[in-house]
Amino acid sequence: MIRRGIVAAGVLAAANAALGGPARLELSVGLDPATRELRARGTVTVDRNATELALHARFAVESVAVDGRPLDAAGTLRDGRRVWRLPAAGRDRRVTIAWRGTLAPLDGSIAHRDTLRDAQPVADPNGSFLPAASHWHPMVAHGFSSYRVELELPAGQKGLVPGTLAAESEAAGSYRARFDFPHPSDGIDLMAGPYRVEQRDVVTAGGKPVRLRTYFHPSIADLAGGYLDAVNGYIDLYEGWIGEYPFGEFSVVSSPTPTGFGMPTLTYLGVEVLRLPFIRGTSLGHEVLHNWWGNGVFADYARGNWSEGLTTFMADYAYKERESEDAARTMRLEWLRDLAALPPAEDRPLAEFTARYHGASQIVGYNKAAMLFLMLRDRIGREAFDAGVRRFWREHRFKVASWDDLRRAFEAEHGASLEPFFAQWLTRAGTPEPRIAGAEAVARGSGYRLRVTIEQRAPPYRLRLPLLVRTAGGDAARTVDIDGVRQTVTLDVDRPPLAVVLDPDARVVRRLAPDEAPPILRALMVDPATTLVVVSPVLEAGVNSLAVRLLDHPPRFASARVEPPAAPLLVVGLHGDVDAWLARTGLGARPPEAERGDAQVWMARREAGGPVGVVSVRDADALTALARPLPHYGRSSWLVLDGGRVVARGTWPAKPQAFPVGARPAR
Repeated sequence: MIRRGIVAAGVLAAANAALGGPARLELSVGLDPATRELRARGTVTVDRNATELALHARFAVESVAVDGRPLDAAGTLRDGRRVWRLPAAGRDRRVTIAWRGTLAPLDGSIAHRDTLRDAQPVADPNGSFLPAASHWHPMVAHGFSSYRVELELPAGQKGLVPGTLAAESEAAGSYRARFDFPHPSDGIDLMAGPYRVEQRDVVTAGGKPVRLRTYFHPSIADLAGGYLDAVNGYIDLYEGWIGEYPFGEFSVVSSPTPTGFGMPTLTYLGVEVLRLPFIRGTSLGHEVLHNWWGNGVFADYARGNWSEGLTTFMADYAYKERESEDAARTMRLEWLRDLAALPPAEDRPLAEFTARYHGASQIVGYNKAAMLFLMLRDRIGREAFDAGVRRFWREHRFKVASWDDLRRAFEAEHGASLEPFFAQWLTRAGTPEPRIAGAEAVARGSGYRLRVTIEQRAPPYRLRLPLLVRTAGGDAARTVDIDGVRQTVTLDVDRPPLAVVLDPDARVVRRLAPDEAPPILRALMVDPATTLVVVSPVLEAGVNSLAVRLLDHPPRFASARVEPPAAPLLVVGLHGDVDAWLARTGLGARPPEAERGDAQVWMARREAGGPVGVVSVRDADALTALARPLPHYGRSSWLVLDGGRVVARGTWPAKPQAFPVGARPAR
């Protein structure tokens, strides 16, 4: 995800404006990770329209002046920031400011979701991270047109910010580096740690010199070569697909916490994440692509963030397409199952998505948006789609762009209006639920005429629906356009039709029918109504810790001694207590898959009420051990864990939406 995913609401408002106004920022930063002390000086050159300067209130300001004239260093406190009103002038102004402060300690136990919700600057010899969203440096509305940062750290530490490394030295017990960024930006992220640096200078497929670097903790330094190879390959891939790589370098930087951020010229990934063997073939390419989408063309947040969906489509999904048709279909089906698990009230319009803060926002802003681009490509063809992507890049490089700008680029290559398509998928809340309501066939000449009735809720969507007609002689694929609440379409086939399957390859954004969407853990994770039932009091402390990690919202609680409520349930207890509670409530027995290991998790569906998730553990230690891995398995229906390690998992079988064909006499 791009760094703007962790931006607080106030900074998002600034990013929504014309990003990269005429302000230029120059910083001199000294950081001691051992004492967590930050000392910094900055100069901001602003034009006559800039009215305010802001810095987080945690810092002590030593001086602030405009064109040499001092202002009150205390400023005005507002929303946790010190704010200075800049005097009006008929020319550019030069603001100088010096500040210092003690940063927060590093919490190595936090999850990635915690960094999305609470952006604050932290320092530690094992890793320091100062996100722009924390206002650790002076900020102005509209961001900066360019910046320069001079950084000083003690010996044994190295650091960086997004930009071009212009100078670097180690002498007299300190490390110094200077970075220049001559492009628009809404703020600066700073990373430091006990890094070992590997560098490779390459020439891209398009002929551009680019410096590649890894800043890795010593424990993973041996992975540097493989990551440099992979980055080089991704830059070549996207240069050929989109256009020239927009920067002069790219770095992969390790974090002591499980972060995953993309910023201009670099990505910041957790040490444990970088160790995973599949990251180079998946998440790494996603972050490289963000240098085009999100950090090369900026999303117009006021009208929705398109960059995460386009990046997911051109990275995560594209890699599955390159792997196999089955792998791509599996990913599409996973996206639709996530949507089916999403409570309708959480299925918000795409135009309202700005950043990922929890699982529900990711389902909409990443997965649903990626399927929009899949449906668009299916509609206009791959050639026009790819040409639209290249046009969009040429016209909006280092500019703020909206969904409308994207639409116009695709329209120019497609040669027809796409406004109705984009309007319904961007502005409507919820997801269509097309269902086959009837299918009849009649012999006609040497073949058969099939009449299929499709229903959907009002107001209806305009849908291009793939259908699969199963016949006595094989399958026949068809595509139909519908735009009514109840609509009958006519299809001709050569052999006697047996059944009709709706969207068999999962290529349309829709809410799956119940049999198509087996219950998965994600349904409990994203639902604000999820209710905890603790059947073993000895586990109550561990259950609270599990809930914080697993659920997007603070849970409700219900007593194990009363009739279970209709809300989605998460039931937690020792093996024996769980079995006794299930028997007493009639909510189904333990499935055969949940018979081994020291912890089992499974989902069940009720006739009346929300889904039920059961966490059955041998003891309190087993519960503690599963709290960290469990949030990563939201798409599973059942898991078996032993010692905190997932040893088996799966998804309950699903049935496609198939409707048998009823024959009627020929006329």
